[in-house]
Amino acid sequence: MTDSPVPIRVAIVDDHPVVREGTAALLDGQPGLRMVGTAASLDEAAPLLDPSAVDVLLLDIRLGADSGLSVLRGGAPKPAIVVLTAYDYPQYATAALRLGASGFVVKTAPIAELVDAIRRAASGGLAFGCKPDLSAPAPLTRRELDVVRLIVDGRSNDEIGAELGIASKTVEAHLRRLFDRLGLQSRTELATRALREGWLEVP
Repeated sequence: MTDSPVPIRVAIVDDHPVVREGTAALLDGQPGLRMVGTAASLDEAAPLLDPSAVDVLLLDIRLGADSGLSVLRGGAPKPAIVVLTAYDYPQYATAALRLGASGFVVKTAPIAELVDAIRRAASGGLAFGCKPDLSAPAPLTRRELDVVRLIVDGRSNDEIGAELGIASKTVEAHLRRLFDRLGLQSRTELATRALREGWLEVP
Protein backbone atom coordinates (compact mmCIF):
# COMPACT_ATOMS: atom_id res chain seq x y z
CA MET A 1 0.00 0.00 0.00
CA THR A 2 1.47 3.39 -1.05
CA ASP A 3 1.05 6.60 0.89
CA SER A 4 -1.36 9.16 -0.55
CA PRO A 5 0.29 12.33 -1.88
CA VAL A 6 0.38 15.15 0.65
CA PRO A 7 -2.33 17.65 -0.38
CA ILE A 8 -1.42 21.22 -1.28
CA ARG A 9 -2.59 23.47 1.55
CA VAL A 10 -4.44 26.47 0.13
CA ALA A 11 -5.78 29.65 1.74
CA ILE A 12 -7.64 32.61 0.26
CA VAL A 13 -7.81 36.30 1.14
CA ASP A 14 -10.72 38.12 -0.47
CA ASP A 15 -13.09 40.75 0.94
CA HIS A 16 -16.11 39.52 -1.05
CA PRO A 17 -17.82 36.76 0.98
CA VAL A 18 -19.47 35.03 -1.99
CA VAL A 19 -16.21 34.91 -3.96
CA ARG A 20 -14.16 33.89 -0.93
CA GLU A 21 -16.40 31.12 0.34
CA GLY A 22 -17.49 29.96 -3.12
CA THR A 23 -13.91 29.64 -4.34
CA ALA A 24 -12.91 27.87 -1.13
CA ALA A 25 -15.73 25.35 -1.53
CA LEU A 26 -14.84 24.67 -5.17
CA LEU A 27 -11.16 24.17 -4.43
CA ASP A 28 -11.73 21.99 -1.38
CA GLY A 29 -13.36 19.42 -3.66
CA GLN A 30 -10.37 19.24 -6.02
CA PRO A 31 -8.04 16.23 -5.81
CA GLY A 32 -4.76 17.04 -4.11
CA LEU A 33 -5.91 20.35 -2.64
CA ARG A 34 -6.98 21.17 0.89
CA MET A 35 -8.37 24.51 2.04
CA VAL A 36 -6.82 25.49 5.36
CA GLY A 37 -8.15 29.02 5.85
CA THR A 38 -9.88 32.11 4.56
CA ALA A 39 -9.65 35.77 5.46
CA ALA A 40 -11.52 38.92 4.50
CA SER A 41 -8.76 41.44 5.22
CA LEU A 42 -5.02 41.80 5.61
CA ASP A 43 -5.42 41.87 9.39
CA GLU A 44 -7.24 38.54 9.34
CA ALA A 45 -4.71 37.14 6.89
CA ALA A 46 -1.72 37.24 9.24
CA PRO A 47 -1.93 33.54 10.26
CA LEU A 48 -2.21 32.55 6.59
CA LEU A 49 1.20 34.02 5.77
CA ASP A 50 3.00 31.22 7.63
CA PRO A 51 4.63 28.94 5.01
CA SER A 52 4.68 26.09 7.52
CA ALA A 53 0.86 26.12 7.53
CA VAL A 54 -0.02 27.26 3.98
CA ASP A 55 1.58 26.22 0.69
CA VAL A 56 -0.29 28.56 -1.68
CA LEU A 57 -2.12 31.76 -0.79
CA LEU A 58 -4.75 33.14 -3.18
CA LEU A 59 -4.73 36.90 -2.79
CA ASP A 60 -7.09 39.56 -4.09
CA ILE A 61 -5.50 42.87 -5.11
CA ARG A 62 -8.16 45.18 -3.70
CA LEU A 63 -9.10 44.53 -0.09
CA GLY A 64 -11.21 47.51 0.90
CA ALA A 65 -8.80 50.39 1.34
CA ASP A 66 -5.81 48.04 1.43
CA SER A 67 -3.75 46.57 -1.40
CA GLY A 68 -3.18 42.84 -1.42
CA LEU A 69 0.10 43.47 -3.24
CA SER A 70 1.51 44.89 0.00
CA VAL A 71 1.70 41.30 1.26
CA LEU A 72 4.32 40.61 -1.39
CA ARG A 73 6.65 43.29 -0.07
CA GLY A 74 9.22 42.53 2.59
CA GLY A 75 11.66 39.68 2.98
CA ALA A 76 9.81 37.50 5.48
CA PRO A 77 9.18 33.90 4.34
CA LYS A 78 5.67 33.43 3.01
CA PRO A 79 3.66 30.88 1.02
CA ALA A 80 3.69 30.94 -2.77
CA ILE A 81 1.20 33.64 -3.74
CA VAL A 82 -1.22 33.54 -6.63
CA VAL A 83 -3.01 36.84 -7.24
CA LEU A 84 -6.72 36.18 -7.87
CA THR A 85 -8.38 39.33 -9.13
CA ALA A 86 -11.25 40.79 -11.13
CA TYR A 87 -8.82 43.19 -12.81
CA ASP A 88 -7.48 41.75 -16.06
CA TYR A 89 -4.75 44.38 -16.39
CA PRO A 90 -1.26 43.51 -17.68
CA GLN A 91 0.07 46.29 -15.44
CA TYR A 92 -1.22 44.52 -12.34
CA ALA A 93 0.27 41.25 -13.56
CA THR A 94 3.57 43.07 -14.10
CA ALA A 95 3.51 44.51 -10.57
CA ALA A 96 2.67 41.09 -9.12
CA LEU A 97 5.50 39.42 -11.03
CA ARG A 98 8.04 42.06 -10.04
CA LEU A 99 7.01 41.78 -6.39
CA GLY A 100 7.47 38.01 -6.39
CA ALA A 101 4.03 36.50 -6.99
CA SER A 102 3.96 32.98 -8.42
CA GLY A 103 0.79 33.48 -10.42
CA PHE A 104 -1.93 35.83 -11.61
CA VAL A 105 -5.43 34.53 -12.40
CA VAL A 106 -8.58 36.51 -13.16
CA LYS A 107 -11.76 35.57 -11.33
CA THR A 108 -13.58 34.82 -14.57
CA ALA A 109 -11.10 32.05 -15.43
CA PRO A 110 -12.27 28.39 -15.41
CA ILE A 111 -11.67 26.57 -12.13
CA ALA A 112 -9.25 24.26 -13.97
CA GLU A 113 -7.01 27.26 -14.74
CA LEU A 114 -6.96 28.28 -11.09
CA VAL A 115 -6.21 24.72 -9.95
CA ASP A 116 -3.37 24.51 -12.48
CA ALA A 117 -1.95 27.83 -11.21
CA ILE A 118 -2.07 26.56 -7.62
CA ARG A 119 -0.24 23.36 -8.55
CA ARG A 120 2.38 25.24 -10.55
CA ALA A 121 2.95 27.71 -7.70
CA ALA A 122 3.22 24.90 -5.14
CA SER A 123 5.92 23.24 -7.22
CA GLY A 124 7.93 26.44 -7.58
CA GLY A 125 6.66 27.42 -11.03
CA LEU A 126 4.87 30.45 -12.44
CA ALA A 127 1.33 30.72 -13.81
CA PHE A 128 0.24 34.05 -15.28
CA GLY A 129 -3.11 33.89 -17.07
CA CYS A 130 -2.79 37.60 -17.80
CA LYS A 131 0.61 38.19 -19.33
CA PRO A 132 2.76 40.83 -17.63
CA ASP A 133 3.51 43.90 -19.71
CA LEU A 134 7.23 44.51 -19.30
CA SER A 135 7.37 47.23 -21.93
CA ALA A 136 7.28 50.94 -21.23
CA PRO A 137 3.86 52.39 -20.37
CA ALA A 138 1.86 54.31 -22.92
CA PRO A 139 2.69 58.03 -22.96
CA LEU A 140 0.84 60.09 -20.40
CA THR A 141 -1.50 62.84 -21.49
CA ARG A 142 -0.62 66.44 -20.80
CA ARG A 143 -3.20 66.59 -17.99
CA GLU A 144 -1.85 63.37 -16.46
CA LEU A 145 1.67 64.81 -16.56
CA ASP A 146 0.39 67.97 -14.85
CA VAL A 147 -1.13 65.85 -12.08
CA VAL A 148 2.07 63.79 -11.70
CA ARG A 149 4.21 66.96 -11.59
CA LEU A 150 2.13 68.33 -8.73
CA ILE A 151 2.18 64.96 -6.92
CA VAL A 152 5.99 65.08 -7.11
CA ASP A 153 5.78 68.59 -5.62
CA GLY A 154 3.90 67.11 -2.66
CA ARG A 155 0.55 68.79 -3.38
CA SER A 156 -2.74 67.44 -2.03
CA ASN A 157 -5.67 66.58 -4.30
CA ASP A 158 -7.39 69.82 -3.32
CA GLU A 159 -4.26 71.83 -4.13
CA ILE A 160 -3.82 70.04 -7.45
CA GLY A 161 -7.44 70.70 -8.33
CA ALA A 162 -7.10 74.38 -7.52
CA GLU A 163 -3.89 74.66 -9.55
CA LEU A 164 -5.37 72.93 -12.60
CA GLY A 165 -8.89 74.33 -12.30
CA ILE A 166 -10.53 70.93 -11.85
CA ALA A 167 -12.46 69.26 -9.02
CA SER A 168 -10.68 67.22 -6.37
CA LYS A 169 -12.72 64.19 -7.44
CA THR A 170 -11.41 64.62 -10.99
CA VAL A 171 -7.88 64.53 -9.59
CA GLU A 172 -8.78 61.32 -7.75
CA ALA A 173 -10.10 59.84 -10.98
CA HIS A 174 -6.87 60.70 -12.81
CA LEU A 175 -4.82 59.07 -10.05
CA ARG A 176 -6.94 55.92 -9.99
CA ARG A 177 -6.56 55.49 -13.74
CA LEU A 178 -2.80 56.01 -13.46
CA PHE A 179 -2.54 53.49 -10.62
CA ASP A 180 -4.57 50.93 -12.56
CA ARG A 181 -2.72 51.46 -15.84
CA LEU A 182 0.75 51.41 -14.33
CA GLY A 183 0.24 48.79 -11.63
CA LEU A 184 1.04 51.25 -8.84
CA GLN A 185 -0.43 51.40 -5.36
CA SER A 186 0.37 54.82 -3.93
CA ARG A 187 1.20 58.44 -4.67
CA THR A 188 4.74 57.78 -3.42
CA GLU A 189 5.24 54.98 -5.94
CA LEU A 190 3.87 57.20 -8.70
CA ALA A 191 6.21 60.07 -7.80
CA THR A 192 9.21 57.75 -7.45
CA ARG A 193 8.63 56.13 -10.82
CA ALA A 194 8.05 59.49 -12.52
CA LEU A 195 11.37 60.80 -11.21
CA ARG A 196 13.29 57.58 -11.92
CA GLU A 197 12.05 57.28 -15.51
CA GLY A 198 12.16 60.99 -16.33
CA TRP A 199 8.48 61.45 -17.20
CA LEU A 200 8.58 65.14 -16.38
CA GLU A 201 11.56 65.83 -18.60
CA VAL A 202 9.57 65.35 -21.82
CA PRO A 203 8.96 68.59 -23.76
